[in-house]
Amino acid sequence: MNDEDTAAVDKAALRKALRATRKAHVESLDPRIRALLLLRPPTALVDLIPKGATIGLYIPGRYEAPAVGYARFFHDAGHKIAMPWFAGRDTPMEFRHWTLPHLDELLVPGPYGVPQPEADVEALEPDFLFVPLVGFTANGARLGQGGGHYDRWLGAHHDVPAVGLAWDCQLVEELPHEDHDRPLVAVVTPTRLFGPFGESGDA
Repeated sequence: MNDEDTAAVDKAALRKALRATRKAHVESLDPRIRALLLLRPPTALVDLIPKGATIGLYIPGRYEAPAVGYARFFHDAGHKIAMPWFAGRDTPMEFRHWTLPHLDELLVPGPYGVPQPEADVEALEPDFLFVPLVGFTANGARLGQGGGHYDRWLGAHHDVPAVGLAWDCQLVEELPHEDHDRPLVAVVTPTRLFGPFGESGDA
């Protein structure tokens, strides 16, 4: 087994453990407290984003860090919001305009069961992207869900900064590394901002 295969196996084991930790953490939160978390990005991140930039954000799964508050914040600040969009389960991730984050009724179920815009909504490419994750390190390494959608998109858009949104319990000391892995510009949790980092992932 080569190093890449070993890293992939290690990642699978880590995902299982971290998903269980994340699930337990989220289920322990008072829903009233959870609704107040990650509503506004830290000023240090807002200062990195050019005026008029298109912001990529996601609808969180049941246990993922919330992102809708950020979508509403940036929408109200005059930014276009781009959401992941899939034509089918075997197609690349694209982005469509989330025209009004305050109204979920404008979204439809996607092929993975996650809400997404209608197919005829304007296609967009984010200038700045917020991503979900399963685990992260203090210097910006990211462990994703395992589908590779964000890895492939970021691999084709090297100039787009990516910031992770996470729960504090998802922090780990280190992660296995594969050639396609790209460090994040920063990671935001309900209690802390890690970064911003340079292109190498160094603080």
